[in-house]
Amino acid sequence: MPLVFYWHPMSSATPVACALAELAVPHERVLIDIRNGEQRTPEYLAINPNGKVPCLVVDGTPLFEGAAILQWLGAQYGVAQQLWPQDGTPQRLRALSWTTWAYVTYAALLARLRLATHDEALRNHDHAAAALAGVDELLDLLEAALRDHDWMLGDAYSLVDLVVGSVVGYGVHVGADVDAHPQVKAWLSRLQARPAMQGEV
Repeated sequence: MPLVFYWHPMSSATPVACALAELAVPHERVLIDIRNGEQRTPEYLAINPNGKVPCLVVDGTPLFEGAAILQWLGAQYGVAQQLWPQDGTPQRLRALSWTTWAYVTYAALLARLRLATHDEALRNHDHAAAALAGVDELLDLLEAALRDHDWMLGDAYSLVDLVVGSVVGYGVHVGADVDAHPQVKAWLSRLQARPAMQGEV
């Protein structure tokens, strides 16, 4: 099916770019220059009314929101490559739970942390400390999930690792420290060493 991927490098579209590379899915790629406001043009807003990247147009129908795109790619292309669990299995439920957790629960705390530490107008030590404490609690959950195996769903890598790891890796960039969580740190290193995670995507 024809796929058109609207993106910008080193943005929230990066995990989708990595997933497309991991799955070797043919697609057309359209650069949206978010630095120059191309995401707010009438032409792009007609495709994605959110005015953001990523957006994946599937047979003419736009699919937006990174988590939705990644879960769809997993179900559509990942099952055949054993990179996403089959429908109707407990592993599929785990995949949906953890990928949504990353994009909703964990990412919300990272947004708070970024505002409290990087935004000049909103910088606040107490808010940053509270966000970091919340992040640490969530990393405890991830540490426990990785305690007995190398990857999120067991002994084999899957797109769940890519999705969750992309958000956790971004968290490190904005100040979330994984050093106190050795399983998470080792897992993140394994993930970032994969070829699909390399390069400017």
